[in-house]
Amino acid sequence: MPRSTDAIVVGLGAMGAATARALSRRGQSVLGIDRFAPPHALGSSHGDSRIIREAYFEHPAYVPLVQRAYLLWEELERESGQSLLTRTGGLMIGPREGELVAGALRSARAHALPHEVLDAAEIAARVPAFRPREHWIGIYEPNDGVLRPEAGIAAMLATARRHGAVLRTDEPAESWRADGAGVSVTTARGTYRAATCVLAAGAWMPRLLPELPLSVARQVLFWFETVGVRNAHDAGACPISIWEYDEGRMFYSFPRSEKGVKVALHHGGQPADPDRLDRQVGAGEVAEVRRVLQEYMPFASGPLSSTAVCMYTNTPDTHFVIDRHPGCPQAVIVSACSGHGFKFAPAVGEAVADLVVEGRTRHDLRLFGAARFGGANRGAPSGSGAAAPPGTGA
Repeated sequence: MPRSTDAIVVGLGAMGAATARALSRRGQSVLGIDRFAPPHALGSSHGDSRIIREAYFEHPAYVPLVQRAYLLWEELERESGQSLLTRTGGLMIGPREGELVAGALRSARAHALPHEVLDAAEIAARVPAFRPREHWIGIYEPNDGVLRPEAGIAAMLATARRHGAVLRTDEPAESWRADGAGVSVTTARGTYRAATCVLAAGAWMPRLLPELPLSVARQVLFWFETVGVRNAHDAGACPISIWEYDEGRMFYSFPRSEKGVKVALHHGGQPADPDRLDRQVGAGEVAEVRRVLQEYMPFASGPLSSTAVCMYTNTPDTHFVIDRHPGCPQAVIVSACSGHGFKFAPAVGEAVADLVVEGRTRHDLRLFGAARFGGANRGAPSGSGAAAPPGTGA
């Protein structure tokens, strides 16, 4: 195995797999490294399904990026022969002045997106299984849908290999450092050099980048059997949904699958160590979600059929970090998707490939700059995750 290459990608989850694919398709020699063998259920990109939505309540700046992602998911479907995206429509439900609905409306109007504003009665008529509060409204989007995360990652990695990427799995990255004009990455098996290093290690990023204010939270996914519906089609025909059921508190749901109706609370998980993650789901956690379902989606409050535990890697403002390291331009940071990043993966991979190959990108990444966190500006990286002698690498 050669010890020098154009780009090393650390982490082969959604963002790393997309980056390895995009770089290798441009003729770059790529070495991808992951501590596990993706796709797997030990990080943040598993659980059978992920939401893709267009009227982005978090900020209008995400909309062009997700629109590009739709096109690239469809391109990946054609190249891989896999079904990865199903459009179901989507409903954002809550108080008119709440973060969710007001934010979705702001993005829809800023980008002239197709959408409908429904009152509570119209929501109930459109989706009889839903029970919104009387004063709530819903933003319906026809383009929203469901992605298959494990299949998507597998397809990105397979096409990256097809274009020449070398992928080393079950090989944890231990550290990285500026190394003259390039970067070196040390793993449990050796040290590799490259012109550029892309850091996309998900929940392990705080160890590689201690200078950034990243935190990891445990999140639980639930699948419940349906009750009180005439047939499986009634539950399966529901759109994806996100509900703001209390100020700043949200849950989301998917149409019924073979495992049941998947639901989860968005954010609010306990701090977590990715190597010591508690994967047991307690009775109290099930009861909390069931209480929410019994009020707003009673059809989905039947017997619990399955659970899974994943992680969110969060920034203080919940926006991504996609940028060259301010103190080490040979390194590109792709991280901290704060629980809403998977849908963007192929577009993020494209943007990172732009940065690596061309030095700039067609995508507007200003919202995601690392320099917004003051600690990232202190010269070349140092500490437990990366090391560089003063004055080198910057």
